[in-house]
Amino acid sequence: MRVAALYDVHGNAPALRAVLEEIDGDVDAYLFGGDLLRGAWPQETLELARSLGDRARFIRGNWERYLREGRDEWTAQHVGADVVRDWPSTLTIDGVLYCHATPAHDEGMVLPQWDGSDWSAFTQPVVVCGHMHVQYDITRGPSRIVNPGSVGLPTVRATAWWAVVTGGRDVELRTTDYDTDATARAMADSKFPEPELADFVRTSVSVERILELISS
Repeated sequence: MRVAALYDVHGNAPALRAVLEEIDGDVDAYLFGGDLLRGAWPQETLELARSLGDRARFIRGNWERYLREGRDEWTAQHVGADVVRDWPSTLTIDGVLYCHATPAHDEGMVLPQWDGSDWSAFTQPVVVCGHMHVQYDITRGPSRIVNPGSVGLPTVRATAWWAVVTGGRDVELRTTDYDTDATARAMADSKFPEPELADFVRTSVSVERILELISS
């Protein structure tokens, strides 16, 4: 199978739309790896994902868990909490384990650049994870670990980050450029309660800044 791994969209419908237009149906499945809806346009983002029909697969991230727990009122107001009720925490396709952060926890923090990373939960041959919004493809112990990066809230460069996994072993790390300035302006003008994330979309965040935040 050819799987598009789309992680951490964070309700950024313009970014997701650009990625889907670039893929243009050239995959067997679209794996949404958690933190799909929390952002400026949750309803539009959900509609885009659902438009893919049976090829769309979903796992929950920490924000889907918050939604189920009643801790994300913004998203609940737009799409309801039941929409993520049946999303599993992990999913295996073609022998690849897809999880949100680590196989053990949806808020686990692992980065190749961070000495505090605990890779012990990674035991499967190939694992695709997200949460940290940093794209990488590394080997730790018995596992090849791939992070596609974030479609909606970028690091390193202001673009949409994602990946394609083919046959359970071949990984292509991808990016898709779109109008991040216009998206950031629209996000800042929206009623989303975190308008400061517009700067995240416009300029991205460096890995060094992420390391500062998680080490503090």
